[in-house]
Amino acid sequence: MKALADGLGTKSMNEPYLCSVSDAAKMLGVGRTKLYDMIAKGEILSMQIGTRRLVKVASIRALIERLTGGAA
Repeated sequence: MKALADGLGTKSMNEPYLCSVSDAAKMLGVGRTKLYDMIAKGEILSMQIGTRRLVKVASIRALIERLTGGAA
């Protein structure tokens, strides 16, 4: 999780494409309930694999870009 947060602004071949809901919530500084609300509204993209809900790291980056006007 720490590596994801540290590398949020950089692109790397070793960077994961997906992360858990808990990790995504920590990266954004919101609770899991708020993150699920953002997923339901389409602000964050996620997918379900088996019983796990995974969040697309690129959608977290895109949200930050939108909210900061590209100044992130």
